[in-house]
Amino acid sequence: MVDSDPRRSIPRTDRLLAMPEVIAAGEHLNQTTIKAIIAEVQSAARSGEIPVAEVTPTIVSRLGSRSASSLIPVLNATGILVHTNLGRAPLSPAATQAITEAAGYVDVEMDLDSGRRSKRGTGAKAALLRACPAAEDALVVNNGAAALLLAVTALRGSTSANVASANPGAERQCTGATPSEIIVSRGELIEIGAGFRLTDLMTTTGARLREVGTTNRTHLADYAEAIGPDTSCLLKVHTSNFRVEGFTASADVGQLRTLADEHDLPLIVDLGSGLFTPDPSLPDEPDIDTALRAGADLVIVSGDKLLGGPQAGLILGRTEAVQTVAKHPLARALRTDKLTLAALEATITHTANPIHDALHTDPVHLRERTETLAEAVGAAVVDHDGRVGGGGAPGVPLPGCAVELPEECAQALRLGDPAIVARVHQGRCLIDLRCVPESEDQRVAAAIGKVLTSNHLGDHA
Repeated sequence: MVDSDPRRSIPRTDRLLAMPEVIAAGEHLNQTTIKAIIAEVQSAARSGEIPVAEVTPTIVSRLGSRSASSLIPVLNATGILVHTNLGRAPLSPAATQAITEAAGYVDVEMDLDSGRRSKRGTGAKAALLRACPAAEDALVVNNGAAALLLAVTALRGSTSANVASANPGAERQCTGATPSEIIVSRGELIEIGAGFRLTDLMTTTGARLREVGTTNRTHLADYAEAIGPDTSCLLKVHTSNFRVEGFTASADVGQLRTLADEHDLPLIVDLGSGLFTPDPSLPDEPDIDTALRAGADLVIVSGDKLLGGPQAGLILGRTEAVQTVAKHPLARALRTDKLTLAALEATITHTANPIHDALHTDPVHLRERTETLAEAVGAAVVDHDGRVGGGGAPGVPLPGCAVELPEECAQALRLGDPAIVARVHQGRCLIDLRCVPESEDQRVAAAIGKVLTSNHLGDHA
C-alpha cells in the first residue's frame, strides 16, 4: 500500500540549509537561530498548521524578515501613555541616539584626563540634581522595585542622625539588635501589575512590616503609637494605581518628618511615577521636589513612567542617606548599565519627550488628526479618554477622541505591518492617536483600510 501522507514529503533539514536563501540569511543570523526557525516550520507542517507545500516559502519569508531581536515595534493606539505591556515610556530621539553612542566603548568609569578609574554615572547624577534642586544627592539602579529594596535594606540600623536629620541630637533606646520594623500605612500596601506586591518585596530583606491605621484612614498618631526600639524607618508609598475616596485621612510627608525627627528615624517616600515638579495637568500627582522639601530623606521613583526615560530606579534625597544606600553591598548587584545611564541623562537634558508631548497634546489638533483618519477609512469619531497608565494618576481622564472600528479589526491590526495596538472596549476597536507619532498617521490609515477591505468590514465601521 502506498503511503499518501503528505507529511512524509516535508523537506529535510540538510536540504533546507543548503538553499541559497538560507545560506544568505547566515550573514545576519547565526546557525542556531536558522535551524530553530526551520524546525518550527517543519513542526507546523507536521501538525497540519500549514500545508507541506508552504514549508519552503514560509522558511524563506521568516528568515528574510527576522531581525536580531524578536521584539516587534508597535504603534500604541490605546490612549494609554505609560503602557507596561508595550514597554512603558517610548524613548526620545535624543535618548535613542545616546544609547547608540554608548553601545561601544565609553568612559562610563574612566576619567579621560587622568586615565584613572572614576565614579559611575556621574553625568546622569548631575542631570538629576540639576532637574531637582531640592535633592542633595542621587543614585540610579535598575528599576523602581530595586530602589525600594535597596533603600529599606541599607537604612535598617541607620539612625536619622546618620542621614542628616533635622534633629541630629535625638536618640532612641535600642535593644542592641538591628532594627527590623518598617512602619507603613495599611492603605499604602499596594499590589501592582502581575500580582507583584511591595509587601513581599520588603519582607525579603528580613524586615517586618508594622501596619498602622486602616485602609481608608491613617493618622499621625497611628505611626507614633507603633514606633518602638525595633523600628528601622517610616515609609510612605504613593497609591499610584488606585484611589480611595470618601471618608479618608492620611499623614503627609511634613507631618511624618516631624515625627521621624522626634524618634531619630529615616523617612522614605516611594512616589512611583516620577514627576520632578508639579504638573498642572495632573494636580493630584505627587512630585519629587515637593516631597524632598517637605522632609523626605529619600524619594524613590521609576525612570520609565512620567519622566519618559528608560527603565531605572531613581533614589534622590539627602547626601548622607543616599551615600548610605550607595555604599551598601546590594547596590553593586542592582546597579544599572551604561546604556540606561546614557538614555536617562539624554532624557533629562533634552526637551523632546514623547510622554510629555502625549500628556500635553493639543486637544483641538488631536481631534483634527482623528477626524482626518476617520474620513480616510470611512469610520466615525467618538469621545475617548486617554490615561497615564503605569501606575500614574489613577482615575484621571485625559479627554480626547478615537476612531471607532468593529471589534474584529483589533487582532488583524496587531498582526499587521505596522503592528497597531488599539483599545478593545464594549465590543469596539478604538484607535486613539494620542500616543501615535503624527508622522505615522498615513500608515495607520493604510493599515486600517487594508483590514477593513480584507475582512469586508468597511460598511460596518
